[in-house]
Amino acid sequence: MEQGRAREDTRSYAPTGTPPGVRVPAQARGEHTHSEPPAPRVVQRHSVRGQVLDALRAALVDGELTPGHVYSAPALGARLGVSATPVREAMQQLALEGAVEVVPNRGFRVSERGPLDLAELAEVRALIEVPVMLRLARTVPAAGWCALRPLADATVTAAAVGDRAAYAESDRAFHRAVLALSGNQQLVSVADDLHRRSQWPLADSPAGRPAELLADAAEHTALLDALIARDLPVVQSLVREHFNGADA
Repeated sequence: MEQGRAREDTRSYAPTGTPPGVRVPAQARGEHTHSEPPAPRVVQRHSVRGQVLDALRAALVDGELTPGHVYSAPALGARLGVSATPVREAMQQLALEGAVEVVPNRGFRVSERGPLDLAELAEVRALIEVPVMLRLARTVPAAGWCALRPLADATVTAAAVGDRAAYAESDRAFHRAVLALSGNQQLVSVADDLHRRSQWPLADSPAGRPAELLADAAEHTALLDALIARDLPVVQSLVREHFNGADA
């Protein structure tokens, strides 16, 4: 009896529609086997790639990666304490975003942008975000705007210490939260991509100075105050000024 039960337990149960005679591995059936490789190995790789991508984005915003310069994946990997593979993967993502260009057999060149590029990004962002913000100003209750106060305060904190990378992230987080009130996730995604592109420093120009960051952060606070008070003329003025300044 025991032997018969053992044979029964090891039979292969294939999903419906599997051709006769085809054995389905236990892993594919959702069963655990002792020979399975540990899943965290895959998670860990994605985690490293994400950390490298975040580090490279911060280096772009800080101006540590100079526009026009070519950087190799092995050299950047050595600086970050990782292998070249996650650096290449992160750089490929940055190439898709337009931050860098692939240089065959050499590495990646940081894209060079001028004032016209930044002005064009600001114009497109304004066309997308300004009408949405003005519409939300008329419909979102004060409590909804009050909930965003910690995000606005985070931009002030980052600006006060001159942490450009932290400011860039908190700035985008504030704008994402505002636009998310529209319920349109496609809009949030497109606007966030444009916002990220607008934060890269220009060629032959320093990254955002502390005074500029503080002024931009103060606009977030003033905007929230006007939104909570339902002062629509002030909201309209602040929103347009925010984008005309090519904030970001």
